[in-house]
Formats: sequence, structure tokens, C-alpha cells
Amino acid sequence: MTVSAIIFDCDGVLVESEILAQEVETKVLGDIGLTYDRREFTARFMGMSDAAFWDALEKDGLERLGRSITAELRGPMKALMREAVLTRLVEVAGARDAIASVRHPKAVASSSTKQGLEIKLKMVGHWDHFAPHVYSAEDVMHAKPAPDLFLHAASNLDIAPPGCLVLEDSVNGVTAARAAGMRAWGFLGGGHMEGEIGAHIGERLLAAGAERLVHNWGEAARLMSEL
Repeated sequence: MTVSAIIFDCDGVLVESEILAQEVETKVLGDIGLTYDRREFTARFMGMSDAAFWDALEKDGLERLGRSITAELRGPMKALMREAVLTRLVEVAGARDAIASVRHPKAVASSSTKQGLEIKLKMVGHWDHFAPHVYSAEDVMHAKPAPDLFLHAASNLDIAPPGCLVLEDSVNGVTAARAAGMRAWGFLGGGHMEGEIGAHIGERLLAAGAERLVHNWGEAARLMSEL
């Protein structure tokens, strides 16, 4: 089916927040004795909603440390992440020019909070390219990998799901897009995708149903112009 709309993930696709989040999260977790291999951490947690992420961490704390960890982690992690975003957040290289050239109706559909999305997209100059079509996990009952968020975005764009293409960097996101009956491309252009990790995630994105991998925004812009 012809592509009639393009839906973009945010973290690690439009803005370089994923690499900041992983840096902050692994540091705070390491400080209490909960350590992860970086590849494992990226593959497992990327694309989760906040609620699912905290549920998974709490389970790990109980199983690996023998105690509840949510209360001691939330404050430090939130504070460090806010500081990192406000002082170091940039766009994924080339994103602004690429999305500005998109001719199709477009939206953002992200596992981030509404407030977080607005802050990040406005900081790098992306907000006006998408608003009002910026949708958060808070807009639906079930976050990615459920299809609800992408179906919500398509409904608001007034485009049937098979006419939507999704650009995603996470297995949860690709799984959600395919469950919604949409096409999906796996995006590997974020800073958290360098080297072996990017190759590993790329394989997982294809296995989840991505029809192709896109390695940077220059490539994405060229491919989108051909749709």
C-alpha cells in the first residue's frame, strides 16, 4: 500500500536522549550494585514506557539484590536525567532538515511522557514540525510493544494504519508498528547505536519485522523522498 503518513519515534531517532538516558540509568543503577552489560541494557530496555521500565527494574532489584529499589532510584535518576537533557541534548544529526522536507502528514509517537516530549522537541527545534501530532504513552492504555499508540496517532492523522510508515530504533517500537498493521523501518542513526551494539540491534529490528534498516538521516531523507 502507498505510504500516506510517516510516524516517528522520538528518543534516539529525533533527539539524542537515548544515549543520555542509558548513561544516567546505568550509573545510578551501578551505584546501588545493579550492573548490566551495555548491549543487554540497550536491547532490553530501549523503547519501554516509564511504567514498564520501573516495573522491570523493581523486579531486577528484588531478584538480584533482594530488596525494593524504586524509591531510592527515582529521585537521583530523574534529577540527573533532567540535568543531562537541559545541558546536553541535541538532535540526532540531520533530523531537522530531513523532517522539514517530508511531504506526507507526520506525527511523533513515543514512550516518553507528554512533558518530556515537549521539552525535548522544543529544545532542538522539532516541535513546530509535528505539533499538534505529538503523542505519548500517556495517551493510551497500553504502551509499546502494544499497537495502541501508533493506532492512536494514525487515527488522529485520519490515515488508515496500512498507509502509515513508522521509523523506530527499538524492538518494542517495531513490534508495536507491525502489530498495528503498519510498515516499519529500523533506524540506526542515534549515538547509542555505534559499533557492535548497532549491528546487534539492527538484527533484532529486522527479526521484529522492520522491512529495512536506515543508518542515518541522510539515507532516511533520500528514501522518504522516494515514497
